[in-house]
Amino acid sequence: MTATIDLSAHRLDTAFLLLREEVRAFLAEERAAGTFVAHSDAWMTAADPDFSRRLGARGWLGMTLPSRYGGHDRSPLDRFVVTEELLAAGAPVAAHWIADRQMAPSILRHGSEAQKQRYLPEIARGACYFAIGMSEPEAGSDLAAVRTRAREVPGGWEITGTKLWTTGAHYAHAMVVLARTDGSPGDRHSGLSQFVVDLPTPGVEVRPIVTVDGGHHFNEVVFDAAVVPGESLLGERGAGWSQVTAELAYERSGPERLMSTVPLLRAWTELLAERGSGAVEARELGRLTARAWSLRQLSLSVAAALAEGRSTETAAALVKDLGSRFEGDVVDTVRRLSGTEPVRGASGLEGMLAEGILHSPAFTLRGGASEILRSVVARGLGVR
Repeated sequence: MTATIDLSAHRLDTAFLLLREEVRAFLAEERAAGTFVAHSDAWMTAADPDFSRRLGARGWLGMTLPSRYGGHDRSPLDRFVVTEELLAAGAPVAAHWIADRQMAPSILRHGSEAQKQRYLPEIARGACYFAIGMSEPEAGSDLAAVRTRAREVPGGWEITGTKLWTTGAHYAHAMVVLARTDGSPGDRHSGLSQFVVDLPTPGVEVRPIVTVDGGHHFNEVVFDAAVVPGESLLGERGAGWSQVTAELAYERSGPERLMSTVPLLRAWTELLAERGSGAVEARELGRLTARAWSLRQLSLSVAAALAEGRSTETAAALVKDLGSRFEGDVVDTVRRLSGTEPVRGASGLEGMLAEGILHSPAFTLRGGASEILRSVVARGLGVR
């Protein structure tokens, strides 16, 4: 059966527009108070726990969670509006991002009642941050090849293995770990399970990975026979693959997959408004704006599908693949046409251009390499 992707436009009504204005006013106050400056790729690299807690206090984290777990009973479209404004402003949202984006809905769907009571209210307050232990030295986008092993021992599970490129593990309060509980790597999708591991935990070492810009966003996390309680198991034993696949819809489809460099694009637009633009600049700005709008509609359609409980794996992979390429094209265009020299650590256009240049090689890798995503899309559309 050939899958279809709903590309119809989803209009946001007056309530969403009022919410958008509320978020914009908050961000204007924050900027005026000097609490942050805009960054490219802020959702990945700009972590500010105090800022995250202020968002939680306003009810803008855990928005889709039920109120009985500290949430706000709002829709994925409400969350889309807030997220879009935060990303457009280049706000420092990295601390809470993974917890709010995918771990909250995953724990709500698969977690035990004790896990829901323990983690969800703190995520909604902006006080609990998560890392994701999926990729490994020999298993990047091919998650079915993971070799980390979890075996039952008296009182819990013993986990042994290494996770790589683990964003935010050095400040996370917990991480979700994909490990093999049954069979061998040759079994591929069967025998995988997920665990919620509190940090720090004896036997778990977080080793920093410093990137080319001198930043510390990624980590190698080594599990050396680390023993975790039996209740750390998330969902069903052996159901890890299906659970991870569901999580990836949240990870791949959000507006962050096309808006990492929108603050840079906005800064360039403001520069053109000040000094005027030539024909080439106007044409390229128009092309980028049209692409951004089309990708936004696709991402918004996925948010609407998630709100309706529909499958979004194919559309989410498409958002991520096309969005990543768009983000890189923004950097290339501004670098080529702005006449601006990138300066690391600078504010404004110069600093954001430097960040975009240094971070852009990762755009098409994180969240799934482009080749993997295109195979997902091809299978979903029935292409052989």
